[in-house]
Amino acid sequence: MDTSLNQKKVAVVGLGMSNISVIRYLIKHDLKKFTAFDTRQNPPHISDLPVGIDLHLGPLDKEVLATYDMVVIGPGISIYQEEIAYAKSCGVEIVGDIELFARVAKAPIVGITGSNGKSTVTSLVAYMANVANIKVGLGGNIGIPVFDILSDDIELYVLELSSFELETCVSLKLKAATILNVSEDHLDRYHGSIEEYAMAKQVAYHNAQNIIINRQDERTKPILKGDYKIKSFGSDYKEYGLEKTIFATYLTVDSKRILNVNELKIYGEHNYLNALACMALADSVGIDRKAQVEALRTFTGLPHRCQLVKVLNDVSYYNDSKATNVASTEAAIAGLRDLHKNGIILLAGGLGKGQDFTPLKKYLGKEISKVFCFGKDKQQILDLSSEYCINVETMQEALNRSKEIARSGQAVLLSPACASFDQFKGFEHRGQVFVELVSSLES
Repeated sequence: MDTSLNQKKVAVVGLGMSNISVIRYLIKHDLKKFTAFDTRQNPPHISDLPVGIDLHLGPLDKEVLATYDMVVIGPGISIYQEEIAYAKSCGVEIVGDIELFARVAKAPIVGITGSNGKSTVTSLVAYMANVANIKVGLGGNIGIPVFDILSDDIELYVLELSSFELETCVSLKLKAATILNVSEDHLDRYHGSIEEYAMAKQVAYHNAQNIIINRQDERTKPILKGDYKIKSFGSDYKEYGLEKTIFATYLTVDSKRILNVNELKIYGEHNYLNALACMALADSVGIDRKAQVEALRTFTGLPHRCQLVKVLNDVSYYNDSKATNVASTEAAIAGLRDLHKNGIILLAGGLGKGQDFTPLKKYLGKEISKVFCFGKDKQQILDLSSEYCINVETMQEALNRSKEIARSGQAVLLSPACASFDQFKGFEHRGQVFVELVSSLES
């Protein structure tokens, strides 16, 4: 327990999973002076609150928040929100659960951030540690609150970190850190600026011992000088890289072949890069290479990430519902094009989050034979091409139309490039519905 908390008046703002976990931690360590706030009258996790909590629901009062010593905000609450910004200007300490966790965690921490691939890399590094018989704690933005995994028995923590979580971090000292990539996402939170978004991710590098960068992405390189070691991964034949021959592609380290990518159970070049990043992180914390390779051979990936659902009439159906931004959809297209030279039928649309969809235009008529567009902001994708982009109302209609026109050897790819909350509860729900619909298709 951070003993200084006992002397502070604490407000916990936002009753998402992470802050419910914070509240349990505060109660466990006998902190008396804290109050929970949520602007919603019926927060989704309110039933998980311990009985007897001082709870305030409804609009926040900035003058009230300014009377606290510390405000713990959930990742969905922006530090730029008026009430939070005002409290900060009055000298109130603004933190999140990751910052509090960093103050008390005893084991080394691996931190993974980036626009795409975070969950896959986080899960695979943790899996490598498990194979090496290291007692590992997996958590963070991946959906497992960090205070649910805090334990003196843990030998290594592997955390997925979002830019939202990093905004409030000061004490985080990572044994190994990576920004996998930076592309347009959450720009509605960062005043339309990708540079501001990238800067939020750079917090992962502050006080890090080992930094893993993406050679093909300048925004993943550290801006500030520090006492750290740098390793890099990329699709070229350097450090952690790829050796591409006529017959096969290999994961390599310092020009030494480690594994033929055909032995992996995850698809596409973007996943080969994820595997390279995992090896670099694992090397940085002493995970044995033999355990790494065993994990790479047996890791089957995560649901909703370029997941092969079914092959029907020689047409492959992929669920990439987690692709909530344009760059993630581009990665899926690039990853599958060599497997499906007859073309890909793309299912896309939803909430655009202020993104620019024009990067998808270069694939139309080449890798992409058709795009079926659905969802609230589908018009932005339809505007790319009247020839290749087709208007439909629902994902189900998009799938049915795709099945009608798909040819042998093609792929039907759900990779929406958009958030899902216009028609679904989240990307998981969207992916589950897609899997169910595909599973019911008949020859």
